[in-house]
Formats: sequence, C-alpha cells, structure tokens
Amino acid sequence: MNIEVNLVSSFTVNGKGGNPAGVVLNADHLSDSQKLKIAQTVGYSETAFVSSDEDADFEVSFYTTTEEVDFCGHATLATFSTLFKKQILTVGSYIQKTKAGMLSVHIESNGKVVMEQQLPQKINCFSYQEVANVIGLESNVLERTKLPIEVISTGLPDVIIPVPKGYLDLIEPDDKLIAAFCKKHNVIGFHIFELCEPGNKLTASCRNFAPLFGISEESATGSSSGALACYLTEHLALGDDYIFEQGRAMNCTSIITVAVSSNNSKVMDVKVGGFTTSIGKVLIPV
Repeated sequence: MNIEVNLVSSFTVNGKGGNPAGVVLNADHLSDSQKLKIAQTVGYSETAFVSSDEDADFEVSFYTTTEEVDFCGHATLATFSTLFKKQILTVGSYIQKTKAGMLSVHIESNGKVVMEQQLPQKINCFSYQEVANVIGLESNVLERTKLPIEVISTGLPDVIIPVPKGYLDLIEPDDKLIAAFCKKHNVIGFHIFELCEPGNKLTASCRNFAPLFGISEESATGSSSGALACYLTEHLALGDDYIFEQGRAMNCTSIITVAVSSNNSKVMDVKVGGFTTSIGKVLIPV
C-alpha cells in the first residue's frame, strides 16, 4: 500500500523559505508504527497525520523522525493549508483535536492560516550560567539582556533564551550538549532570540534547536513563536501583535505572526499565523 504525503513549506515569504512538513490525509487506518515509519522516510522535522473525529473537525497527530509529539505549529499550518488548497475546506474556522487539546484554526480568504495555541504555562527557569555553558556564550553576555531564561509551553515546553543584538548568528549549537540538557530538564528545545531595533517591522529574530527530537536547527517553529510572544507580553509589554523572523542562519528565512490578547500582562489568547507553499508530493510504501 502506497501512502500519499503532501510536502508543504510553512511560514514562507513570497513563496520562499519556510519550514517543510509532510501531511497525510485520511490517516485513520494507519498504526502508530506506520506513521513513524512514514515520518522517518519523509525525513522532515515533523509530519502530520489527519484523521476523522467525532468531537472535532479533524484529529491531527504529529510525528518527528524519532517519535510522536503533542503538537506542531508549522505542521498544523501545512495541514490546514493543504485541506484548503484541495478544496476540502473553505474559508472559516475549524477545530483540530491534538494531544495538546482542542485547538481552533482559521483559514483566511488570502490563504493565510491562523491557529490557536494553548494558554502559556511557565514551567521552569534557569540561570544565565546554566544555559551559557550549553550554547557557547559567556554568562555576562546573556546578563546584558536583563531578561530571564524561562521554560514556557503553549503546546510544547521550550527554553526561551534572550541574547543581545548581534549574538544570535554567532551561536554554533552543540547538538549533544543541547540534547542532554533538554533530556535532563524534560523540554523540547532551545528557542533563542534577539530583539530588533524599535521601528523595525520585525519584533525579533529567532533560532530554534531541538536535537533531542532529531532537529539540529529548525527554520520556523510555530509553537515556540507562540511561547515567545507570551514571554514578551509579560516582560516587555510590546503590544498585541508580533512578527518573528526565523531561519536566517540556515538561508531559509521564515516569517511567523503572533497575535496575543492580554489583560494586565496576563495572556488570554494566543494565535499564530503564516503562509505556506506547496513543494510537491511523494508516495511511500507501508
């Protein structure tokens, strides 16, 4: 039996850049082991599998090349964009059932997909010294930001790490060190950012590392972007709308938008959006 996998790049800019994901429709009959095999064959950071559900419009499961994860932002974008382009869905709002909960997804008339994320959970925090040793920067460099290092989840727990302007592209990740840290502290990965200058249309430039799950570096991370927007809402009160750039160091620039509704710095709603570009499709035997 051959399974058709749609290949879609999410958070693209004018059709370029973005982060590729696989999308398998009508996946009800696939076992967990078959889904993992397909994700490994595709080889992207995540592949999404769409099934029917009694309580939601769809149930969507997400697999890396090593295991299933509760949620994936860029694969959600890829999924609903694929359903829209295949005319299975029209403009409007839908509910997806994930292991991170029931989450709404809205498709706009221009094809942009905007997805709801869980409200932020602050899980842990780390000292500058603890993290500096892992990412190869001096702790006094991290201290210059005067911002905390925190684990925040809007679906997946990520370590949100601020660095001063000019240091983001200097980071040379050590996969073994980062993976060991993430395993020890039960987190997905590191989401490292530097703020852009006031007046820039971009809020921040970002890099994301999740080698514990087979992702050395990722060019666009929807769940981490939601967590970062919540972090900035609490600590800097930059407003309700954020635009993040990611993937620059990989020559694969992506743009992720986040809208946060808040009341006295308390987040009430998180929505992450972007555009996609179809790459093609492959048939994988199972």
